[in-house]
Amino acid sequence: MGGMGNHRGRRLARVLLGTGLIFAGTAHLTFAREEFQAQVPDLVPLDPDTTVVASGITEITLGTALAVSQGRRARRVGAIAAAFFIAIFPGNISQYVHRRNGFGLDTDRKRLARLFFQPALVALALWSTRR
Repeated sequence: MGGMGNHRGRRLARVLLGTGLIFAGTAHLTFAREEFQAQVPDLVPLDPDTTVVASGITEITLGTALAVSQGRRARRVGAIAAAFFIAIFPGNISQYVHRRNGFGLDTDRKRLARLFFQPALVALALWSTRR
């Protein structure tokens, strides 16, 4: 029975993480697009809008895949989602270092606290897709 409850917990976490990614991706493409553009680090060689659109599409795709995938496919998607969270971490660091306000992160303390959530997202993506 404990194994079944653990499976349900992982499934719920995977669906919630997927839903969060779908929401974030939708925000990238619509109502928060300009705010996301302002967060793109200068080291990114692409136009900020192109970066935001690509990130939004990626988040929607990953979120959908996380929500519906099972078995080996879910593990692969979890690894890809974890890699994505790692890839965008420099943007979070840049927001902190350059003191860029956005998404309610309007103090150094809030921006610093946010940095600690990214490793948690990586861990959740991997844990929720394990068997």
